[in-house]
Amino acid sequence: MSKIVHPYAHRLIILKDWKSRWFADPKKYVAYLKGDVLIRQYLEKKLRGMYVSVIEIERSRKATRFIIKTSRPGLIIGRNGEGAAKLREDILKKMDTLKLPRPEDFKLEIVEVSNPEADAAIVAYMIAEGLEKRMPYRRVIKQIIEKVMTARGVEGARVVLSGRLGGAEIARTEELKRGSIPLQTFRADIDFKRERATLSYGVVGIKVWIYRGKIFADRKKEGNLSENKKKMD
Repeated sequence: MSKIVHPYAHRLIILKDWKSRWFADPKKYVAYLKGDVLIRQYLEKKLRGMYVSVIEIERSRKATRFIIKTSRPGLIIGRNGEGAAKLREDILKKMDTLKLPRPEDFKLEIVEVSNPEADAAIVAYMIAEGLEKRMPYRRVIKQIIEKVMTARGVEGARVVLSGRLGGAEIARTEELKRGSIPLQTFRADIDFKRERATLSYGVVGIKVWIYRGKIFADRKKEGNLSENKKKMD
């Protein structure tokens, strides 16, 4: 029997990197891990509607850095950086409430996503936004999947909706797929995201897979390594 594995976890270290990057004393490990999970949940809720792709956290002994990737950085930064300054204060307050030690050097970076139609998190939110505006679900997923397929580097896309679609009494699932999605190929760059659309008659679950082609090792680097091996021999 095959098992369903999260596409992101399936490619960790091979293609993908951890969303939280730090080393800690074993005594602080639990507090840091709990803090990362709770702060990320808080920020995802607070920044909903601002087209956020991913929130990454980096820690060192003295410094902590939050990297927020979004397709609309102006919404978060605000006029003259007021929004970013307020968000920075809110994160530090949240750290205090969670009883996490305040870092000596705290940095908040807001990075723009250059190709939002090829990002599963942003696409999933766009679908949720369309459903919450009471648009017909079939039209929403069809229009968005066509946008995704025209984006640079995208070779396949799949969208699955589940719940009381169209206000029906019995919940069901609706799926739309374009191109190929090789889930078991390690070198396939597949972006995946789950999202929820909260409607008056219930919650509709959204799953998005986007296949952005295969990633191969740099041949130049391989050539240099082989030359170095020969010299060593």
